[in-house]
Amino acid sequence: MTSPISIVFHSGYGHTREVAQAVAAGSGGTLLAIDDQGELSPQGWAQLDAARAIVFGSPTYMANVSWQFKRFVDASSAVWARQGWKDKLAAGFTNSAGINGDKLTTLYTLFSLSQQHGMLWAGTAMPPSNTKAAVRDDLNYLASFAGLMTATPSDASPADMVAGDLATARAFGERIAQVVGRIG
Repeated sequence: MTSPISIVFHSGYGHTREVAQAVAAGSGGTLLAIDDQGELSPQGWAQLDAARAIVFGSPTYMANVSWQFKRFVDASSAVWARQGWKDKLAAGFTNSAGINGDKLTTLYTLFSLSQQHGMLWAGTAMPPSNTKAAVRDDLNYLASFAGLMTATPSDASPADMVAGDLATARAFGERIAQVVGRIG
């Protein structure tokens, strides 16, 4: 049986793929990678149609989604025309090199995509660590509520991602699975 949760993402250098895998580990969701040309296979589109929840993921490049993800967004207008994702759960995540890196703009783009499709948006619903000894490995260290944000130095390999970001991504995936269970 296919998971009711699909995680559709683009990853240019492998960092966003690591985040997507952690979200999938937490949610039990299925990964759908957008290729380097911004394409998704016909089977991928069918999987999104069958999903109850779609989690969108893109790196933040130049203060927004990657052009490959944007090409996928534009192609989703065919789904919009038939209201194919209406009332599905939606959520989003992004990764960039900087702690800020204008990631919120990317999350707003993903949120706006979901609203164009008539979807129901779920944020992280997790507070950041607010202890005096807060460290980068804490859950939701970047304090994002609209969606999941992670940061990886541009010269780091995907294997060198911050453990706290990946733990936050797993917790975010668990939240998505819980919300899917609640809205049935």
